[in-house]
Amino acid sequence: MSLDKLKLSKPLVAAMTDAGFLTPKEIQLKTMSRILGGQDVIAVGPEGAGKTTTYVLATLMKLKYAFEEAPRALILVPDAEHVDHVLEQFKLLNRNSTFRILGIDSRGAVDTQMNEITDGCDIIVAVPDRARALYLKLALNTNKIQLFIVDNAELIVKKGLQLPVVELANSAYKSQHVVFTEVIHEKLNHMISPFMKDSATTIEVDDIGEKQAEVYPQMLYQVPNFSTKLNLLTLLLNDAEFFDKVIVFVNTRLTAQTVYKNFNHPKEGEISIYRSLFFDDKGYDNIEDFKANENARVLIVANENLGALDISGIPFILHLEVPEQKETLIQRIVKNGDDEVVAITFSTDIELIEVKKIEQAIGQRMDVMELPEDLKVVDAAAKAKKKKKEDEEDNADRGAAFHEKKASNLKNYNYSAGTKAKMTYKNKKGLS
Repeated sequence: MSLDKLKLSKPLVAAMTDAGFLTPKEIQLKTMSRILGGQDVIAVGPEGAGKTTTYVLATLMKLKYAFEEAPRALILVPDAEHVDHVLEQFKLLNRNSTFRILGIDSRGAVDTQMNEITDGCDIIVAVPDRARALYLKLALNTNKIQLFIVDNAELIVKKGLQLPVVELANSAYKSQHVVFTEVIHEKLNHMISPFMKDSATTIEVDDIGEKQAEVYPQMLYQVPNFSTKLNLLTLLLNDAEFFDKVIVFVNTRLTAQTVYKNFNHPKEGEISIYRSLFFDDKGYDNIEDFKANENARVLIVANENLGALDISGIPFILHLEVPEQKETLIQRIVKNGDDEVVAITFSTDIELIEVKKIEQAIGQRMDVMELPEDLKVVDAAAKAKKKKKEDEEDNADRGAAFHEKKASNLKNYNYSAGTKAKMTYKNKKGLS
């Protein structure tokens, strides 16, 4: 399929061809006409799907001419590395430097960036918090923004940068909004809902790729937070007859300790930690000892500084936390001989990014499981609100027990050491 399907200008087609892009990506075919037509778009696709190239082309097409006083396109990305990547894409396709494009992140001084913006630019690629700082200093004028783009939105949410995104989007009230992300989840929807139009179109490209390896059956539980993960883990492992030999992987040794303490241990030695931080915890330094002990049912293992671990012969592999490096999980789920193994992954919204990367790498989707009806789902916000209320009540109780000092005991002066010495001397001598 040729690039003509994207209905780009001849210079852009030539630039694409020179850059080695000879055929359009699926996400480009599905979103380009909508973006150029002025619609708000949410585009969902995996890494490598062509999301960056899509909005770079769309931006260059929509702006048409350069050298306006205020920027007309604002592109928000999660960090400085992404700023550099996007600038490279613009450099590749913005032939003859038609547009003035400025990168903004924490590596530059604020005053310098203020001057660069006021000198004039057409397109700004920025991290949200620095862009917001420049907006509050009245250096970044958003009144002329035609195209407001959020790229890698899932990473922006993961970094906790939602507030500056929403403030900037609302300030660019005349603009068209386009969001690119690898995953859609509740936290991301909460960020974009204040500024995305009701007519916004969601387009998803499910490019899973070819199957790379034979893996054990994969099950995925999506839960809102870590506390709910603990509740779900306890609920599942209560079935001791079914889950007769289990390894539970977490990311750190401190988390392993937290998980261990969360269990009510009905039998001595049934649940233990691999290489525990503390001597008084039941644990193993050798996994073969765990395998050989019929009474040992659950072993909690931290990925932290773990190294190689032979988990063959254990029928249930649970990842309570998704490892930061996808290879850590993948090497455990690749089929090894005739072992019958079930692999279960617990994921929050934030961790879905890594889940998608794992699925992409193995060329296979995990089976999303329904949460048990009797699972206690923890409302983290309500829990925090309750704790705040309890703290306020504690403070009120302490205030009730507090008595005002007598007027004679009140200290309403701040004498120097020399002055106090003289006063003490006078008092001793009986001098007035």
